[in-house]
Amino acid sequence: MQADEYEIEPVRGLPEALPEGEHILWQGRPSVWALAKTSMAAHWIALYFAALAVWRGLDVGLAAGLEPGLWAASWYVVLGFGAVGILTALAFAFARTTVYTLTTHRVGMRIGAALNITLNLPYRWIAKADLALQKDGTGSIHLDLKGSTRFSYLVLWPHVRPWTLSRAQPTLRAIPNVRHVAEILGAAAEARVEAITNELSDLPPPVTPPVTPTGAVPVAAE
Repeated sequence: MQADEYEIEPVRGLPEALPEGEHILWQGRPSVWALAKTSMAAHWIALYFAALAVWRGLDVGLAAGLEPGLWAASWYVVLGFGAVGILTALAFAFARTTVYTLTTHRVGMRIGAALNITLNLPYRWIAKADLALQKDGTGSIHLDLKGSTRFSYLVLWPHVRPWTLSRAQPTLRAIPNVRHVAEILGAAAEARVEAITNELSDLPPPVTPPVTPTGAVPVAAE
């Protein structure tokens, strides 16, 4: 029996063991249906085929009777179930292989269904995190990165903020109880930035050596 590729991970969801002093605060993965709905518009596809079924059923039913109308509508119902089923299966494949990790030092994202990659995002790289909350309590956390760090939109999808093509933002997508996760992320990032600031403030100030102007002639003491 072939071993699962993730069994070789030293820590679940991470490519290497955590350094001393760093701890995991939370791990999770997307909700399958929430991912299908927010990333793949599965609910809109379902409504589209439902509208087609009603329209076709009424059109045929008024002309030929109830039974032909139901048969005409049933084809669109079957097609709708098939389309939503495919999108849900795709969402399941992405969710099954995804692990989001929050530690005391960073955000880790193991993502990808066919091609697996792991992102390592220290808190000092993150300029801000935006919360997108859904009515059912699921939601996404979009990470806006500092500086010139760039990721491919296609490589990140669906773990990316929609339509941010020029500057793709890695996103923890479709997370259950996302408010709680956002609180953990905010507290950890604030604590880490404060710790780095304190470490820098404890360093001795740099010593600037005296500089003799070019062409100056030193004056001998009398």
